[in-house]
Amino acid sequence: MTLLSIEHLDVDIDGRAILDNIHLAIERGEIVTIVGPNGSGKTTLLKAIIGSLTPAWGKIHRAPGLVMGYVPQRLHLDPTLPMTVTRFMGLPRRHAPERIEQALERAGAAGLGRHQMSSLSGGQFQRILLARALLESPDLLILDEATQGLDQRGVADFYRQLESVRRELDCGILMVSHELHVVMRASDRVVCLNKSICCEGTPQRVATSPAYQAMFGHDIQDAFALYRHDHAHRQETAELVS
Repeated sequence: MTLLSIEHLDVDIDGRAILDNIHLAIERGEIVTIVGPNGSGKTTLLKAIIGSLTPAWGKIHRAPGLVMGYVPQRLHLDPTLPMTVTRFMGLPRRHAPERIEQALERAGAAGLGRHQMSSLSGGQFQRILLARALLESPDLLILDEATQGLDQRGVADFYRQLESVRRELDCGILMVSHELHVVMRASDRVVCLNKSICCEGTPQRVATSPAYQAMFGHDIQDAFALYRHDHAHRQETAELVS
């Protein structure tokens, strides 16, 4: 099932072209990651998708009744403001305590409801943002550099949690990431963006494309090797299970 499709999307900001002729579709149950250099339009594309930015041209088709959850790149909260996780989760509207607990559990943040937001570690804070995006059990989960500021272990844990969310909700996941090595392991499809889409496809296909190598050539061998190792490992595991 196609959750979202984009046709001929152009975005201009202050007279400057940021996105040019974007075509993209997201299916239910798949994880799609957008990669690209700084200023390539990754965050702008997400903003157009969630409706916080109006395109200059093109169409964004959303499946009827599509529910989206969004995890922003960063969110600043006044550290002097007393606010529990549960209260934060209830803004700007109230949610049933059972729904909040369910979202926290799905995000791997069970038991944090009574904690003060100001006391959370970086990894816990990101999981709370994820939990908030999961409150409405979204069909499409959108994340903008959600692992920014986390250490290597925190990044790995967060991506494992996303895989769990995908399995439980059967949702599509669209994310922007600079974690190239993790992207090659966590994504079903990778989209290489630099104002327009340079290439897209499976991690294996993208990792060997000239456009990807021109952008991230210094990481190409390691990223591709990680993808092949993980892909082979998953095949071996599947064979053992079967």
